[in-house]
Amino acid sequence: MPFCLYNCRFYVHLNSNRTLLLCLTRHVRSRSLTVQSSGIISRDPAMASNSVRVAAVQMTSINDLAANFATCSRLAKEAVAAGAKLVCFPESFSFIAAKDGESVKLAEPLDGPIMQRYCLLAREAGIWLSLGGFQEKGSDDAHLRNTHVIIDDSGNIRSSYSKIHLFDVDVPGGRVYKESSFTEPGNDIVAVDSPVGRLGLSVCYDLRFPELYQQLRFQHEAQILLVPSAFTTITGQAHWEILLRARAIETQCYVIAAAQAGKHNEKRESYGDTLIIDPWGTVVGRLPDRISTGITVADIDFSLIDSVRAKIPIAKQRKLIEFWKSASL
Repeated sequence: MPFCLYNCRFYVHLNSNRTLLLCLTRHVRSRSLTVQSSGIISRDPAMASNSVRVAAVQMTSINDLAANFATCSRLAKEAVAAGAKLVCFPESFSFIAAKDGESVKLAEPLDGPIMQRYCLLAREAGIWLSLGGFQEKGSDDAHLRNTHVIIDDSGNIRSSYSKIHLFDVDVPGGRVYKESSFTEPGNDIVAVDSPVGRLGLSVCYDLRFPELYQQLRFQHEAQILLVPSAFTTITGQAHWEILLRARAIETQCYVIAAAQAGKHNEKRESYGDTLIIDPWGTVVGRLPDRISTGITVADIDFSLIDSVRAKIPIAKQRKLIEFWKSASL
């Protein structure tokens, strides 16, 4: 599938495994935005008919709904131009508060005007959206739900997942976070079918709990794990890529991790480094600058998923919880 972007530069090279890579870089003068594709284009002759393109966003949201929507709209259109069928946005894509209480005050139900505007964007652009970490109104005025929403290319909400593991952490060398003080945890594991495969939904801090992803892979048959995030700079430097690649390897799934990046306000900064990782644990999509605004694209190769799972058949070999209960007696 050809790219149709204006003012682009392409180059082709062979990596160390002699895999053909097609890379695209587009430079935009405003805020040094970069669109990059570094996906695996061909591992075998059948891939051209057995793959689909996805995009993942890297952005710096602020406490301005209109400005954030303008960025999301522009990047969604970039993804469409690159041939993507799904574009994944990071946690808190629509709003990041500058003051305590702003997010709760702003929170809306999923049929409210903020989310409906993104539904219209999906329909007009003709692309599926993964909107990770929306401030959904909670059960009372003091709480919200950190909700990952999937919208199809007709503008319909296909599924939603509320973040289960809340970020109550004293970051070493950083600040203390208490997400549970204003956020209600979710209770349900969610997977949904899409044109790019079966998606397993999560949000940010969930990444540290591998049992969720084991459930998504082995009980809910996920092929792609979505991890929209806003990692802190300190934890991101130490753990971000390691955890993401581990989740990909141990589940034999693609992982798409759209990330907030850079300084949102005087109190908050995010690590960035949006990544797309294949089931072998190889990074196949990454922007050249981990804090710039832009997208990276890669191809989901269904034959690679099947091959990795067939050659290392952990689904058949893994022990169920009953085994471990008896083994620990």
